[in-house]
Amino acid sequence: MSENTTEQLPVVVIGAGPIGLAAAAHLIERDIEPLVLEAGPGAGTAVREWSHVRLFSPWAEVVDPAAEKLLAPTGWVRPDGALYPSGGEWAEQYLLPLADVLGAHVRYDARVTGVARAGRDRIVDSGRDEQPFTVHVTTADGGEQRITARAVIDASGTWSTPNPLGADGLPALGERTHAARISYRVPDLKDAAVRARYAGRRTAVVGTGASAFTALALLAELAKDEPGTHAVWVLRRGIGSGTYGGGEADELPARGALGLRAKAAVDAGHATALTGFRTGAVEQDGDRVVLVAEDGRRSEAVDEVVVLTGLRPDLSFLSEVRLGLDERLQAPVELAPLIDPNRHSCGTVYPHGAKELSHPESGVHLVGMKSYGRAPTFLAMTGYEQVRSVAAHLAGDHEAAARVELTLPETGVCGGAGLFDQPDTEQTDGGGCCSAPAAPQLITLGAASQDSCSTAGGC
Repeated sequence: MSENTTEQLPVVVIGAGPIGLAAAAHLIERDIEPLVLEAGPGAGTAVREWSHVRLFSPWAEVVDPAAEKLLAPTGWVRPDGALYPSGGEWAEQYLLPLADVLGAHVRYDARVTGVARAGRDRIVDSGRDEQPFTVHVTTADGGEQRITARAVIDASGTWSTPNPLGADGLPALGERTHAARISYRVPDLKDAAVRARYAGRRTAVVGTGASAFTALALLAELAKDEPGTHAVWVLRRGIGSGTYGGGEADELPARGALGLRAKAAVDAGHATALTGFRTGAVEQDGDRVVLVAEDGRRSEAVDEVVVLTGLRPDLSFLSEVRLGLDERLQAPVELAPLIDPNRHSCGTVYPHGAKELSHPESGVHLVGMKSYGRAPTFLAMTGYEQVRSVAAHLAGDHEAAARVELTLPETGVCGGAGLFDQPDTEQTDGGGCCSAPAAPQLITLGAASQDSCSTAGGC
């Protein structure tokens, strides 16, 4: 296929979440045809799964500029920039209207199962760069399709692949057997069925991030109305000065307040901390379960387990393209040093674009939470800058692709779910990560697990 013919093909965008839809908007702005493939039944499917979680970032920081330009002619007006949307509000008031404007550029119930160079597996070098991509898709009725594309932008996020309970990164023994008792999301206690699951019961909350803080705070509130409700907080490390975050000195007050609420849950006796506990197994104990540590220690018996240990990318459908990923974070090699959570918070991550997101396979770009691999520090604003740069790169505007058009807040806003006060309003919802989920965003995205978009991971 000639280069001119290839350029007439669409750019496939995987995922109709915040970053995927923003990518489509930037491609249209560059006169490049996008085709967004969403595995779920509608736009923002992952975000709507954490609809009860509130973002740390206000509306002013979670609307992409190119997307807003597309929406403006419809009469759409961005909500008050100082208010903090929940995941549900973000989806209903922004993502769904944006998807409606994109129209036929978005296909739902279209799950990507494979990406490859047409006629080339990952071994073949000959003529590789001249071939377009073939994207394999399954539909809701079980049908299969192959779509030919000039490039692929993977914005599928990490929400669908939460980390398991096992401390070694693999499922704990018995984790699958007792799956009915285990959840990997911050519980929505406003839902009657979910509330009944945890009311008056003992729940192990595993994790030390903002999502775990959110769950502890919510369960502590539930305990005030439902006697017998108690949380066992399982930490792989001990409790130190930084366990609950920065508190009143936190660079992001909402995040600091969340840590203080988690501390209050422990101080009030609504939660018991189990420290230095690395889970290796889940075992039956009468009509309850216990967690067994790798050193043989056993938790008290609990009715439910909430695992909030972060998210990871699903790379299975990219096995036939050549990716250059960091061996620890599973993020692009050039990006990984910039986002290493051992060295950076989200606010200290330098804005980056097509160059840092490049792979040995030209034309493949992982963006959004997916690009961060297992790092939980993703910001929605950073994702919007990523897709602006990638769209410029695909259009051949390399000067614009290399230019930085984002200034991050000096506060170092970081991801994670949270409970906090809105201006003049008591806010009792879980806060948004994102990344996820974490899984989780904040300037972010995410919900209850991740920053997600999650660490809500749904970005």
